[in-house]
Amino acid sequence: MSERPADPVMKAEQILGLLPHRYPFLLIDRVLELTDDKVVALKNVSFNEPYFQGHFPGVPVMPGVMQIEAMAQAGGILASRAVQFDPTTHVMLFMAIDAVKFRKAVTPGDQLIIEVVPLRKGKIFKMKGEIRVDGNVVSSAEFLAGLAEKSKVT
Repeated sequence: MSERPADPVMKAEQILGLLPHRYPFLLIDRVLELTDDKVVALKNVSFNEPYFQGHFPGVPVMPGVMQIEAMAQAGGILASRAVQFDPTTHVMLFMAIDAVKFRKAVTPGDQLIIEVVPLRKGKIFKMKGEIRVDGNVVSSAEFLAGLAEKSKVT
């Protein structure tokens, strides 16, 4: 018999209060673990995801760019612990990605376990992310994100 997963640290309502993303672009369903040095988040991949209509008809595969975005969203949650962050006035912006690897296709029914750790903290964060499905790494990347005032973004 499998062990019941631990209760989430953050549920959808709390995530919506922190991240500016909304359906269909919010890619974090729950946060399972959150410390100053790591975030572990969960994304259930459903056949109803809007991108499956065109990527690819008859062979649904989650786009790699969406996997990277899920890592970045988890990273935003992690970074919000380290800096003064008011989600009503600030937003964490994706600045760069590097060392991206895709190892296995992600398909409907998969459950993504997204782990992000900081490599450097500050106004600009460098983070490393990894996504696992059934314990196997399916994608990984390093990325930069920076805090910006919403009023200066537009």
